[in-house]
Formats: sequence, C-alpha cells, structure tokens
Amino acid sequence: MRYPVRFTPLFIAIAATIAPIAHADESPAQGFVAGSSLNLNARNYYMNRNRLQKADDNIEWGQGFLGVFQSGYTEGTVGFGLDAHAMLGLKLDGGGGTDGSSILPISDGNGKAPGSFSTAGATLKMRAFDTELKAGDLFLTNPVIAGGDTRMLPQTFRGVSLSNHSFDGWLIEGGQASFTKPYNQSGHTRIGTSYGTLADGAESQHLNWAGVAWSGVEGLTSSLYASELKDIWHQYYYDLDYTWQLNDLISLNPGLHVYHTQDTGDALLGEIDNNTYSLHFTVGIGHHSVTAAYQRVNGNTPFDYISQGDSVYLDNSQQYSDFNGPNERSWKLKYAYDFAGVGVPGLTSALSYSRGTLDLTKADPDSQGYANWYSADGRNAKHWERDVDLQYVVQSGQAKDLAVRLQWATNRGGNGYGAIDSDTDEYRVIIDYPINVF
Repeated sequence: MRYPVRFTPLFIAIAATIAPIAHADESPAQGFVAGSSLNLNARNYYMNRNRLQKADDNIEWGQGFLGVFQSGYTEGTVGFGLDAHAMLGLKLDGGGGTDGSSILPISDGNGKAPGSFSTAGATLKMRAFDTELKAGDLFLTNPVIAGGDTRMLPQTFRGVSLSNHSFDGWLIEGGQASFTKPYNQSGHTRIGTSYGTLADGAESQHLNWAGVAWSGVEGLTSSLYASELKDIWHQYYYDLDYTWQLNDLISLNPGLHVYHTQDTGDALLGEIDNNTYSLHFTVGIGHHSVTAAYQRVNGNTPFDYISQGDSVYLDNSQQYSDFNGPNERSWKLKYAYDFAGVGVPGLTSALSYSRGTLDLTKADPDSQGYANWYSADGRNAKHWERDVDLQYVVQSGQAKDLAVRLQWATNRGGNGYGAIDSDTDEYRVIIDYPINVF
C-alpha cells in the first residue's frame, strides 16, 4: 500500500536542510559549559487604558522577572544542549474593577487580578554543522509566528523548530507549535487568533510554519514565509526592504510587506480570503527620520494573526490599533529623533499620526468567527491614532542598559466605528533592567 507524502511547511523546511548538512564543514564547538549564558531581566510595567465610552478604566501595575539559561553544545559532529527559562509576575496594583489591561491574568469576575503568576520551561537542542533543532518551550520571532513581547512577560510556544545557516546571508527555518503560554497567564493553551472568535469547544491543534530570509546584499533584505493554523487558515508572507545610504548624512529606506490569508480545513472561523499589504518610505537625515506609510486590507474579514503574538509585520500596526479592519485603507506619518545629536546618547523619541477608513457593511454578519465586525452604519467608518514614544537607555555605570520607556496612544473613531471599538487613551510606563550573570 502506498502512502501519499504531505508537503507541509515543516516537511519542506527539513528537506531543504538535508543537502547543506551533508556538505557543510563542521563548525567549532565551545562546549556545553563554556558556551553557556544566564541572563535576567526585571521589567516593571504600568498600563492605564481609559475607554471613554465605558464606565471602568483598565489600570494595572506589575513587576515581572525573567531568567533565561542557554547552554553551549557538547563537542563532536553532533552537539547537544539545553535551554531553560523561568518567569514570575507580581501584581503591584490592579483591583476595584480596573483589571483587564492585559499585563496581568484575567480576574475571576471580582475585578481583581491574582497577586502573582509564574511559569517555567525547557528546550532540548541539537546542532549538526549549520543546522539547529530545538524541541520544548520556544521563543519564536518571525512574520507568521512571533511571541508577544510588548507586555510584562513574554509569550512562548511549545513545539519543535529547525533552522539552517549553511549559505552566507540565508536563513532557512521551519517548525510546528501545538501550545502557547500567553504573556499574562501561567498555563498553556492551544494557539488562537487575535481578532477571530472561535465557537465554544473549537480549537486549532497546531501551527506549522516554514520560511527563508535573505540578506546577501548590503542594505537589502527579503523574506518569504508560509504557515498553516490547522483548520483555520493558510497564511503567506513576503517582504522586501532596502536602505540606500546616499552619504554620511542622508539615507533612503523603501519597504514592502505583503500577507495573504486563506481559510483551510474545517474553516473554524469561516470563510477567509484576505490580501493585506503595506508600503513605507523613510528619509533619514542625521539624527532625524521621517516615514510615510500606506496600508491596505483587501477582504471582508480583518487581517488576523495569532492571539497575543507580534506576527503583524505591517507598517501601520501601532501601539493601540493595527489598522487592519475589513477593506481598510490607512496612512501614517512618523517623525523620530535620536538625542545623540544634541549630546544625549541613549535618548530616543518618536511621534506618529495614523488614519484609517474601513467598510464594516461588507463584513459577513453570519461569519463563524468575524460576525462582530459587521455594522450597518459602518460603510465609511473612520478612526485615527496619535502615538508618542520616548525612551532612555543608560549608557554606562552600574545601571548600564537600564531602559525607561514612556508610551502614549490616543485613538478616536467615527461614522459607525464605535460598533467595534471605543475611543481610547492608553498610557504605558515600562522599566527594563537586564542583567548578564555570565
């Protein structure tokens, strides 16, 4: 009896590394102990989300601790190693109905988040020549599966990953993740989506992905990725980015990001046929930069990505809004300045304004996963967002690398936009203190 071969993203990624493994030269091994490291990070996080049309604000304050150990590899043609991490989150404030900001666990209905939450994980890894295989709890960062790192603690995934660096300027990678540890919870759950609503009891069993990234020419980068969130979607991504340094003072940076998302299998979120792209052009002059960006969503569902993840590599994804609604067209202007230009290295700032228009009448009111995006009054729904970002990183001394970041976002909507969101002011104060133990 013959069994058909399924060319899944994971299968393609593994097959792509077989030939390079066979011909690569053995890379030097540092040893399990000599190549190991231990890094700690203490992150203090305050979030105040003021929803103007609602009675209660979301205000929480917490202290997070993250420790990451990474071993080297045992010596030999095939080396083995072990990575491990532990996280602890402590509530400093968040009660009286002000929970739900997303940095602390969701309360049990009393309006107060738990006093603490914690988790730990480990990863077994194996290296042969320029190929690395990992299995366990993973920190992942790519355009189709990226762990969220914009809250007090990071998001992780449980699964396997494979990466290969045999060719100069190339990265080939793939993998499968079956569970995720959300950034504001202790336990693991199945991987969900940010904007779709699954029926009770429905869940995807895993996410497969594979991709290739290239940076073989100075200033030019490009990547191509494919993923399958089982019984929900196939998602494909392509980008092209070029930085042209005209002289020591002026640089030009055009770039393109493209996603295509299509329902698959049991289509647990219903029909999806979404093409989303963004274009940007940045002019850098000394310590100043100005960016103009345009983003377009073609489809009657929003552009969606994995829940709590950062796999939204689009130019107009801002602090509060992703500007990703059905058939949404948006533009952005951004100005950034590095205060090293006036003798204050480590201090950076950014100010941006984004504006979008979307048609909520084209969303399917009977959609399995996106019916809440329909609004009969939203044919010409509009919203805008203003973002201010100020960060200082200590450059030397005992507190070297300590970072203080202040973020402020204002989002306002009209013409039926209120059917999907409320006017919001959001403030964040984030203090990171990284420590390299060894």
